[in-house]
Amino acid sequence: MSNDIRRIVATDCGSTTTKAILIEKNDKGEYRLVARGEAPTTVERPFEDVTIGVVNSITELEEITETKTAPGFPSGRRKLLKSGKVSRHRKGSAVESTAADDLDGADLYVSTSSAGGGLQMMVAGVVKAMSAESAERAALGAGAILMDTLAVDDGRKDYQKVERLRQLRPDIILMSGGTDGGTKSHLVDMAEVIRRADPKPRFGDMKLPIIYAGNKEAVPEVTQVLGNHIKLEVVPNLRPTLDKENLGPAREEIHEMFLQHVMQQAPGYSKLLDWTSEEVMATPNAVGKLLKEYAVQEGINVLGVDIGGATTDVFSVFEAENGERIYNRTVSANLGMSYSICNVLKEAGAENIARWLPFEIDPAEVRNRLRNKMIRPTTIPQTYEDLLIEHAVSREALRLAFLHHKSLARGLTGIQQQRDIGQIFDQTASGATLIKMMELDMIIGSGGVLSHAPKRAQTALMMMDAYQPEGITMLTVDSIFMMPHLGVLSEHLYDAAKEVFERDCIVQIGTCISPVGVGKLGEACVTVKGSGLNEAVPFGTIRVIPIDIDATPEVTVEPARGFDVGAGKGRSVTATRFDRSRGARTHTTNLIGGLVGLIVDTRGRPYNVELGDAGRIQKLRSSLEAFSLPLPEER
Repeated sequence: MSNDIRRIVATDCGSTTTKAILIEKNDKGEYRLVARGEAPTTVERPFEDVTIGVVNSITELEEITETKTAPGFPSGRRKLLKSGKVSRHRKGSAVESTAADDLDGADLYVSTSSAGGGLQMMVAGVVKAMSAESAERAALGAGAILMDTLAVDDGRKDYQKVERLRQLRPDIILMSGGTDGGTKSHLVDMAEVIRRADPKPRFGDMKLPIIYAGNKEAVPEVTQVLGNHIKLEVVPNLRPTLDKENLGPAREEIHEMFLQHVMQQAPGYSKLLDWTSEEVMATPNAVGKLLKEYAVQEGINVLGVDIGGATTDVFSVFEAENGERIYNRTVSANLGMSYSICNVLKEAGAENIARWLPFEIDPAEVRNRLRNKMIRPTTIPQTYEDLLIEHAVSREALRLAFLHHKSLARGLTGIQQQRDIGQIFDQTASGATLIKMMELDMIIGSGGVLSHAPKRAQTALMMMDAYQPEGITMLTVDSIFMMPHLGVLSEHLYDAAKEVFERDCIVQIGTCISPVGVGKLGEACVTVKGSGLNEAVPFGTIRVIPIDIDATPEVTVEPARGFDVGAGKGRSVTATRFDRSRGARTHTTNLIGGLVGLIVDTRGRPYNVELGDAGRIQKLRSSLEAFSLPLPEER
């Protein structure tokens, strides 16, 4: 794409809020965020036109630039709207030349969307633990909300599957199963179930789109059974052989069908598609593309989370044994901080939430407070005690969503593997999780409870308790949730997306050093050494060490015998400053300074807190004190 692009407008049409950002190239030639605006999404009655919310959010960008402009950018109100729509200079693949002081229009306009509930899908496979699981990974990776998974061996009768299809009314169905040349009868039976159900899509009176990604030899029979009432698209098999998974073609087809069959039916989307310079992308798909591209370009393993009011999305990019970086995404549709807060209570239990509170409280009171929150889901904490309860809920929501993610982000099941004598009874060798915390480089937190915590140290503590990072891990947070905008932009102008992502989007909190192992309270655990730095931290505590990354660009972490920080028990590891200018590289141990500094967590791995533990409250209060966070009043 042309380097002449100076001004970019990006919007994200969410289920409740439409967010717009303005990116410009400053006088140093750097792309930076200039302004951010938001407005209610208008896809439902009485407006029923998504572009109204888009225009309102961009109007706020115009108003902000009229009163406030950062140094390095031309001052004055940007005129981004013309004749009631987004004004663009871009025509086809060319960009019209504009004067340096011209404030009219944008060179590029991109958008993402999850309005109207986002992309809702069902998947149908043969074996739940194999082909259906591959279909789940394909659908989730394409940015879909997975409504249900049908499989021949899921224990349900055919009439129950028919009822389920009619009740849920998915936007798209992804059908898979059988290796090429394998089973055909089961796929035909599943097609018969779908034909009998004759499910109607949510929008319009179009034919229901079905993507077939199964045994290619069963295509004629499946096509005949489904008939003319269903829009069928055939793509290469998700599992052509037992030891190979091919998710790319199915994900691309899901994206195309989302644009052609789902978004075209939603109110106002045809106008939005006409306004944008490039195709509209599903919001979670855009976030995933950004994280994957960033991880590949920087040569790091990344774990990202977006915790919202109703759902929690978890993204990961980890290096596989063959050197390829594998991207996975899961959405826990029942775990959230407002509309779904009682689902967190139900799944985690009041006792598991109360165990994170640094004061005595009856679990029954926790239940009542969370029920009140569900009655008024848009309220925010009014007292410090309310805030601590909300942060305790977030720990459990993040923990449960992460467990769900690890169950899907794993190798292929059903593969025969050659094992030595020590692996004969190892049940995890086939289908083992790809999430290896000791190899994780960076955690990126996003969502209201993480991005808008009063202090960044609170965000760090929530992620440390929920994810329990191991070894040396960089902790960051998305400042104002612009990853969807940058994700769709990265598809077309990666350098611009990367610059804004690093400078304006993610906030560096600090580096967390977490030795793996268990010891006695107070015994030697780890020593951190560097230029002007020599700190010995005993077992069972958290110590925050201020660090000037310019003065101390390298630290050596020396674990005591029995503790591991990445190189084996008792072996030291050297972490060097995370230098983004190096480009993609082999796995190294990275170091950032951040707002909090160097966080040494010697509470042990695994770290667990139980409600009835002796000294539990004192441990939690000590953690708050280590970060210089206020302590709640004792009851």
